[in-house]
Amino acid sequence: MKQPVRLALLGCGTVGAEVVRLLHEQSADLAARIGAPLEIAGIAVRRIGRDRGELPIDPALFTTDALGLIKRDDVDVVVEVVGGIEPARSWLVEALRAGKSVVTANKALLAEDGGALHDAAAEGDGDLYYEASVAGAIPLLRPLRESLHGDRITRVTGIVNGTTNFILSAMHATGAGFAEALEEATELGYAEADPTADVEGFDAAAKAAILASLAFHTRVGAADVHREGITEVTAADVASAKAMGCTIKLLCIAARGTDGQGREAVSVRVHPAMIPLTHPLASVGDAFNAVFVEADAAGQLMFYGRGAGGAPTASAVLGDVVAVARNRLAGVRSASESAYAALPVRPMGEALTRYHISLDVADRPGVLEAVAGVFARHDVSIATVRQGPADGGKGDAVLVIVTHVAPDAALAATVGELRGLDIVRSVASVLRVEGGL
Repeated sequence: MKQPVRLALLGCGTVGAEVVRLLHEQSADLAARIGAPLEIAGIAVRRIGRDRGELPIDPALFTTDALGLIKRDDVDVVVEVVGGIEPARSWLVEALRAGKSVVTANKALLAEDGGALHDAAAEGDGDLYYEASVAGAIPLLRPLRESLHGDRITRVTGIVNGTTNFILSAMHATGAGFAEALEEATELGYAEADPTADVEGFDAAAKAAILASLAFHTRVGAADVHREGITEVTAADVASAKAMGCTIKLLCIAARGTDGQGREAVSVRVHPAMIPLTHPLASVGDAFNAVFVEADAAGQLMFYGRGAGGAPTASAVLGDVVAVARNRLAGVRSASESAYAALPVRPMGEALTRYHISLDVADRPGVLEAVAGVFARHDVSIATVRQGPADGGKGDAVLVIVTHVAPDAALAATVGELRGLDIVRSVASVLRVEGGL
């Protein structure tokens, strides 16, 4: 056996504690796989005296001086599971510039300023691995940045947030409203006390930026991602989706295409959408994640599994630790960031999608013709129309319209004009439709 590879662990919460346990329980196997033992040089935490349960670790390893730990000469690999932008960014840039390898699960930082980390890694000639930042234990990022590098990825569609998937799955199964399903998710521990990052789509948007960057060899940040959450999805929306043979999922969609001038570009978005029950992602329930990748040569690939939780995330972290430890022993580093394509990111208005629109309208002759005229003026083609009586009666009716593919700006303008028609009592619901109905 060679000299130990020594780790500095930043953070010892749910994920960090699992990393410590797995390092202890699997120490012999990890050493055999790497060719050298792994040792924890120190663990940086905010409060040393916090109760962390029975951890198999010498308490003397805990410190509140994260930067001092990172700068130690006997530290080879820095593992960051703290989260947030600062001070994590400063810590990791310092480590990378000093030539240390970094393993991080910090999706927010990678989406906000991944470029700074990649630049620091290039400057210090160190490894930067972040498999745990998207979809927990699912092996996804390494296939995108290594296994599929000989192919051209055209589209990535995924369910990458377990909280919202649990909520929407519960709404579909029981007919519950959003508030009821969120309450259940909170009671079961799937939702945080403050669920904003999940239900408003911030978490999924960060992951979408990371996926798009890898898939399309282009730096994509969180600010480039169009984001909508699920708080406006109603039980009526779910019932309407069921009637069409669909379900509603919060999707992250990254697609390669051309812009209005025929130049290659990408679009990246996160929003709730109807997908047919025959789509592979439709059956992904509970708090599971799944990502559907489409490539020219490989065709369609799907990655599925638990996307969150201490143990699954720690599993991905340790997989990265093994990889960077092997590289250090061999005196090599992984392939650097691939951002050569530098494709422009299209605004949401140019994204091609379809709408499902539910209108409460006056029940009298000429209404359908007037509504169809609005779609025609915006060059939006109607695929299907269903009409029925309104629940409240009073001479009103409900029109449910599904469009063909059109630019999102044209679809939004159509809805805007519909809201101004005297014959339209209200636009009850607008949802995008994906997956080939």
